[in-house]
Amino acid sequence: MTISMASSHKTKMLKTKTLWLAPLSAAMLMLAGCNNSSTPEDGATADTATDAPMSIKIATESSYKPFSYTDADGKLIGYEIELVDALCAQMQAECEVISQDWDGLIPGLNAQKFDAIIAGMSITPERKEVVEFTDPYFHSGIILIGKKGDDISVADLEGQPIASQRSTVSSQYLQDEHANADIKLYDTQDNAYLDLTSGRVRAMMSDKVTGIDWLKTDAGKDYEVKGQEISTDEDAMGIAFRKGDPLVAKFNKALAELKDNGTYDQITGSYFGTSSTAAAQKAVATTDVKEVMVVEGDAANSDANAIIATEEQAEAATN
Repeated sequence: MTISMASSHKTKMLKTKTLWLAPLSAAMLMLAGCNNSSTPEDGATADTATDAPMSIKIATESSYKPFSYTDADGKLIGYEIELVDALCAQMQAECEVISQDWDGLIPGLNAQKFDAIIAGMSITPERKEVVEFTDPYFHSGIILIGKKGDDISVADLEGQPIASQRSTVSSQYLQDEHANADIKLYDTQDNAYLDLTSGRVRAMMSDKVTGIDWLKTDAGKDYEVKGQEISTDEDAMGIAFRKGDPLVAKFNKALAELKDNGTYDQITGSYFGTSSTAAAQKAVATTDVKEVMVVEGDAANSDANAIIATEEQAEAATN
């Protein structure tokens, strides 16, 4: 059972994506000694003279496990990284994924520092005013996380120090629906977790998938989901591009093809134990989950645990 929020939520822009520069005119190429150039409005394109693949630079925020994070060697891994690899292979494009601070994603996109963003960015009306999204590739609600044994609930946030990552659907929900709480905003999810475990905040509002993933760690073992998942009308995630970029259509086509040929199901299932975006949001709870508990009934507990993969799936996804 979820708590449905109205579409009036005002979410701040979090992430965006930019596109590669398109080729210049033939005359410009001749003047440049036939060196390849491009203009941003046309998106990434192949070199027609050599049939070289498209080159696309994609930005992500690397502390958003299990979507995008770094391993012990500093390599970017996670669900979105694997999905991007598959999308680019489907398009026969050469893609580079880089890490970018959360607040710098949209500015960097608009400054043409990179071509696209995939970073768990929710599709909101405000963001659609400045970027263009692909079709959704995932859905996720938000949850309240608190210490085991603490009776705090979503209804009791007034005056309480509550953490959330800045410029997220979670933080905007707090500001819109619980403005009387003592809201603490953080640049990264990890910093919010640190203040939660140190006791500087009483609870944390988080994206469901990343929050439940954290509860499975040693740091999160003494914490639990408080109440039911909160479902908003802005919980669909998409890849963002500059408005009007033709890469949007290319990525949409590739995403549809991955769903048709089973690749999308395989990647999503390896992380979330399910074979579709819709099912990923309402997946069957696994029996491995022991740390995560919900205080408002069996239905809420089942729903909050729904997204967790088994230990075997999580290990397979990161190896």
